[in-house]
Amino acid sequence: MRLARQIARHDELYHAKDAPEISDQEYDALLRRNRDLEEAFPHLVRPDSPSQKIGHAVAASPLSKVQHEVRMMSLDNAFNDEEVGEFVARVKRYLNLPEGEPVAFTAEDKIDGLSCSLRYEKGKLVRAATRGDGQVGEDVTANVAHIPDIPQNLPDGAPDIFEIRGEVYMARADFAALNAAQQEAQQKLFANPRNAAAGSLRQKDASVTAKRPLKFWAHGWGDVSDVPGETQEAVVRQLEEWGIPVSPYFTRCETLEEMLAHYQTINAARPDLPYEIDGVVYKVDRLDWQRRLGFVTKFPRWAIARKFPAEQAETTLESIDIQVGRTGKLTPVGRLAPVLVGGVTVTSVTLHNKDEIERLGVRPGDRVKVQRAGDVIPQVVENLTRDEKREAFTFPDHCPECDSEAVAEEGEVDVRCTGGLICPAQRTERLKHFVSRGALDIDGLGEKTIDQFFALGWLESPADIFRLHQRKDAILALEGWQDKSVEKLLKSVEDRREPDAARLLFGLGIRHVGAVTARDLLKHFHTLPALRTVAEAARSSPKRGGGPRSGGGAPADVPDGKESNLSDVPLHHPADGPPPRSGEEALTELTDIDGIGGAVVEALGDFFHEEHNVVVWEDLLSEVNPPEYIVETLDSPVAGKTVVFTGKLETMSRDEAKAQAERLGAKASGSVSAKTDLLVAGPGAGSKLKKAESLGIEVVDEAGWAAIVKAAG
Repeated sequence: MRLARQIARHDELYHAKDAPEISDQEYDALLRRNRDLEEAFPHLVRPDSPSQKIGHAVAASPLSKVQHEVRMMSLDNAFNDEEVGEFVARVKRYLNLPEGEPVAFTAEDKIDGLSCSLRYEKGKLVRAATRGDGQVGEDVTANVAHIPDIPQNLPDGAPDIFEIRGEVYMARADFAALNAAQQEAQQKLFANPRNAAAGSLRQKDASVTAKRPLKFWAHGWGDVSDVPGETQEAVVRQLEEWGIPVSPYFTRCETLEEMLAHYQTINAARPDLPYEIDGVVYKVDRLDWQRRLGFVTKFPRWAIARKFPAEQAETTLESIDIQVGRTGKLTPVGRLAPVLVGGVTVTSVTLHNKDEIERLGVRPGDRVKVQRAGDVIPQVVENLTRDEKREAFTFPDHCPECDSEAVAEEGEVDVRCTGGLICPAQRTERLKHFVSRGALDIDGLGEKTIDQFFALGWLESPADIFRLHQRKDAILALEGWQDKSVEKLLKSVEDRREPDAARLLFGLGIRHVGAVTARDLLKHFHTLPALRTVAEAARSSPKRGGGPRSGGGAPADVPDGKESNLSDVPLHHPADGPPPRSGEEALTELTDIDGIGGAVVEALGDFFHEEHNVVVWEDLLSEVNPPEYIVETLDSPVAGKTVVFTGKLETMSRDEAKAQAERLGAKASGSVSAKTDLLVAGPGAGSKLKKAESLGIEVVDEAGWAAIVKAAG
């Protein structure tokens, strides 16, 4: 499960957000580990396994969705000559060819771009789409009209329906020029040409795409009314004749030796190519053999990608800095003596986390070997001087930004700042979360406004939002603000003086306390002070371990001029009976709540253990007065049942749907199991729908759910 979730997260970062955090090689290693485990334990293969999925489901996007007539597949990988040889042998065995019968393959360099499908009907381009999850992609027809390599019409004689598949990419020189322009405009830089191409193509406004120097080349086809050739080579050459660019290194190989030699030719030319590539693709040449070979779950049996090794260089690690991310994660960054790796000057590398530093044994002054794995993220692969006597690097146990405790949760390697709302590195992102739709939903406080008010020193904590009325004249004096917009903002703030307690708790951004967990907690405790009392008591339970976890230390000092009023907070809500007599009782009370586990208990305890957070908490509760949280449930057909929502809900948000379920006396769950009673499936429902159907669980669409809600009154 953990490995599958890890792969799914990196799939989303790469395919949906164009923001990879690991290299291609690291990702490939995760896939291979998953494959090896599934081969050893085939009975444990899940329907939503990474081995069953292609790409990533289309994320929330202004672009419309497109269903592919023919699924867009991925490619299996080989990492050395032996694995290429095994691929060739598998093909021959599957085809049951006579001894000595040759099998020809095509070979071409694998460009690092964004997969795109171009559908031509009667010779006219009618649709262009990204790969998405292989079945559903995004419509980018208007955008590709601005890519010079893509013709709007095919020559006379082209089949009535012909879907060309290939890659949209950005040349190295164009990428460098684009990033230079981004830097001059003080806008976000792109990590690499692939991300730049993907971000440029997936624009709602096609005029933005028009300003980006995108290119395209073809490597195959999808849905067609007729195939103009009997071999891969013949069809690709036909595409070339139609004016569609193809790889300049596309060739046909008669033997395994020729395949391996062509790989070496492309690898040698790689540093000087005007575009980024990450391997060589081999395909069985004869199309009738391709049809016989067919497909496995997500790969064609007749093709494979031979990946390149990462490029490496040696340099000196000059220092290690600690950066604090928006979620409080402390990430060590190594500062290097500048070194050229794969044509790019590298000056810093990610060291990932505390465990990675210990594994490498790196310290400032060490000589290290660095690689740009997958030509994306530089990393240290070897410490060349770890045996030299030098003081070890001490990972901080307090946040370098706010001096709050920095701890690692049990079972996790990441060390995080517990400062939360008072940490400068996290503050603006947490304020944005606090006013977001799922939390307090304060209209008029968008990201730019929060950044502006924070820079002016007006917003440092959530409580400051409720003091904005004192700055009415100052806000009016700012450019772009008028009487009407200021009144609208202040009214929206005042309307939240008595906020929903669960939304307020969720808005604080406490780790592991999402919207559903916040509601579960408040349904039990009813008030925030009552929850705090039990959470603080549970932290001292011997079963929990008590005290700060790894990386912890003494509590940070309370900021000057602010005092903690712990004695002013009610110890327990009367409706909950007498207060817990011990930490063990408090821990039991929390974990007895359905859906509340040890991670939530620890996160709550750590939040209230940090006095900075207590100051923010008390300051906020001095400005707002959340009423007692009472959930009134209706008698309904789903009362006492478990409901799961999946796919895209078009008439309501997911949080609204879950709130409806709770009002009807049902439990809203995030996963399908034998205990699930009803699945509400919107468009794009995937593995959860398949699992529900296999388990015989009742399935309704959004309209069906609306009927259930309406019938309950």
